[in-house]
Amino acid sequence: MPLSVFDLFTVGIGPSSSHTVGPMRAGSSFIHLLGDALGSVADLRVDVFGSLAATGAGHGTFDAILIGLEGCRPDLIEANELTARRTRMSETGTIILGDSTGNGVEIALTEDDMVKRPLTVLPRHTNALTITAFDSTGQTLAEETYYSVGGGFVTSETEFLEKEKSAEAGAEDGPESSEFAVADSVVEAELESYSEELPYPFHSGAELLERCRENDMSIAEIMHANELSMWDEDEIRHGLLHIYSVMEECASASLDRSGYLPGGLKVRRRAHDWYLKLKAEDPNHDPGYYLEWVNLIAMAVNEENASGGRVVTAPTNGAAGIIPAVLHYALNYVPSVAEGGEAAKHRAIIDFLLTAAAIGVLYKERASISGAEVGCQGEVGSASSMAAGGLAAVMGGTPEQVENAAEIAMEHNLGLTCDPISGLVQVPCIERNAIAAGKAINASRMALWGDGQHRVSLDEVIETMRQTGADMSSKYKETALGGLAVNVVEC
Repeated sequence: MPLSVFDLFTVGIGPSSSHTVGPMRAGSSFIHLLGDALGSVADLRVDVFGSLAATGAGHGTFDAILIGLEGCRPDLIEANELTARRTRMSETGTIILGDSTGNGVEIALTEDDMVKRPLTVLPRHTNALTITAFDSTGQTLAEETYYSVGGGFVTSETEFLEKEKSAEAGAEDGPESSEFAVADSVVEAELESYSEELPYPFHSGAELLERCRENDMSIAEIMHANELSMWDEDEIRHGLLHIYSVMEECASASLDRSGYLPGGLKVRRRAHDWYLKLKAEDPNHDPGYYLEWVNLIAMAVNEENASGGRVVTAPTNGAAGIIPAVLHYALNYVPSVAEGGEAAKHRAIIDFLLTAAAIGVLYKERASISGAEVGCQGEVGSASSMAAGGLAAVMGGTPEQVENAAEIAMEHNLGLTCDPISGLVQVPCIERNAIAAGKAINASRMALWGDGQHRVSLDEVIETMRQTGADMSSKYKETALGGLAVNVVEC
């Protein structure tokens, strides 16, 4: 299936799409794989590799796997249920395998029973885990390896093998393995199949602009027409407005909280106090305060994410604050939207998210949105680029100006490392979202002052990001082995 706007924007839990949401989905997927064999399971083994193992404690990875093995999904589970399950697991030392299926099996398993292999990186992706189920005689009932490839997306070893078999061989010795999960021949085969399913297929920025010119349509209209091949009109509209409402609820919930974030770094929540001060100084959203509000929304969302709250993966959890913050700017500081009433705001939300998703599809298909794969440029950089394009569209930009805005934002996030202190999505992640939101707004403004013609294309900057990520030392790709993670004392 082609990527949908609802693949790029999903509801999940913090603090990480690749390290929390993905592993939970992997655990849940394994329950479905077991099928009728579920009742025969007597023991489980979970091997966790690479970045998942290295920073899993700070990202809630191991709890997420266990909760997924109880059959829970990150888009449906509520915070109170998460807390209740974690408490029960801690007290009993057991999980109820497949609990949500109605025929759960209680087995002894805690995160201490997981085999953590931070220095072992599997060839397909650094975020990997293998789950093996045994019966009472020690015989293997099922085994699968899962890869959490960024943004909450998960694929299995079985799926990779199926894709490789269906792809035309790209070289005499078969598909070439690389750090970027799928071989070029597999990617080309997938993109070719996507083309058959969409009215306006595109797999590059150049193709996207060509579709717009050929059909006299905006990027949002192209994406909307493609979405209609998967969803009906009401589903698209209500789905996008729901995504925005979760973003809004996430920021609002965070603004009510004070104290310290979990995890031992003693990072103080700032959004609550900032909100009270800002509301007193700027009760009417004076344009002179726009950056303070953008900073506030970005930080509020990421403080909520850091505490394991409910967020929208946009396109990852670590970068979840950027698009809500820039959307806040669009809804309150773009005159045609701010003064246009509810209908204008709904239109702006839909156009913004559709445009941002079209850009996000390019990053997902042509490079990566995984911090463990390409560094934070793939998370915060991609989100900043998506937000810049979305805002330029809402501000009346042409498709060429939108593409220019997206390119500018990423160009100035190139090389951004992922070096979270103690493996927590707190420092530098929270402030980084605010900075990147500001970059997105500036990129949009710069693009709109031009005519859309520019020297560096979005395709070129995406390819540069991909190459930069490939060259980047693994120390700076979500392992907590380099950068701030080793130069800042944790306590």
